[in-house]
Amino acid sequence: MTAVAVPSPPLLHPTCPSWWSSPRPSFFFFFLREERWLLRRRRTAMARPPVLSVALPSDTGRVLSIQSHTVQGYVGNKSAVFPLQLLGFDVDPINSVQFSNHTGYPTFRGQVLNGSQLWDLIEGLAENDLLHYTHLLTGYIGSVSFLTTVLQVVDKLRSVNPDLVYVCDPVLGDEGKLYVPQDLISVYQQKVVPVATMLTPNQFEVELLTGLRITCEEDGLKACNTLHSAGPRKVVITSALIEDKLLLIGSHEKAKEQPPEQFKIEIPKIPAYFTGTGDLTTALLLGWSNKYPDNLERAAELAVSSLQALLRRTVEDYKRAGFDPSTSSLEIRLIQSQDEIRSPQITCKAVKYS
Repeated sequence: MTAVAVPSPPLLHPTCPSWWSSPRPSFFFFFLREERWLLRRRRTAMARPPVLSVALPSDTGRVLSIQSHTVQGYVGNKSAVFPLQLLGFDVDPINSVQFSNHTGYPTFRGQVLNGSQLWDLIEGLAENDLLHYTHLLTGYIGSVSFLTTVLQVVDKLRSVNPDLVYVCDPVLGDEGKLYVPQDLISVYQQKVVPVATMLTPNQFEVELLTGLRITCEEDGLKACNTLHSAGPRKVVITSALIEDKLLLIGSHEKAKEQPPEQFKIEIPKIPAYFTGTGDLTTALLLGWSNKYPDNLERAAELAVSSLQALLRRTVEDYKRAGFDPSTSSLEIRLIQSQDEIRSPQITCKAVKYS
């Protein structure tokens, strides 16, 4: 009997059909290419869903906030974003620095964003038509190159929305101590102040920006007028220690041909040192002045009253934990003070200057 050789079956991959291991005709590869082409075309043709914060904006607005960030604690964007969200804003944060904790601790680690990296983020937003902002908020900025890029951001945002409100907290230092390089002062004076809508410096920062020494209330009003002449219609000196009183001094220039409406609010002193309060104050001023655009006094009353309630809660909570609040800087109790942020009771009243 003659043996007949039987061809072995093709080796099969355990997860593939037999035809996959067999020689494929050319039409198979043509089909595969067509399928991929159709898939790519379907993805391209598919309508991109709208960004709802742009397509259906909130009644308050959409804020781009460029500030510092800490993983733990509440300073910079960590202190500003959440309150603005509670007040109804959509907020997109860009972190100028990202640190493990604020610099008042014995050590800290993290990264610093440079100007080109900031601009790369802005370009990414622009490519997707996402630069529709009603407000720009800036806080701590540590270098001239980054601040120069922020000025480009202002121009870019105003090319999309000419009515953009720019709220600038010129974080330079406090109590006679400079936090940033000296050459930032002239950039703020010559380039940033002229394009700001609202400026919220503390006493030390006002003195640096205007060259005026503030020893009395009249000096504070004169400094506000100097800043008005440079650009911003709203100026709020968020804290000034004058004749043993802690004051907020506000000034609103409603029209160039009219003198500004000016007022003060006496701020109750709390025997403790807190971090993040300046950032929070500016965010609250932005939020409430948007609700009361022609009444800066009312906005400041709400902002200061809200802050005071939060600080009192912070001190009480530290005491409940058995800690003496006067012995160290305190992290503010932001999350626990939501009601005081959203619906503050006015406890600090404004007094108009005649």
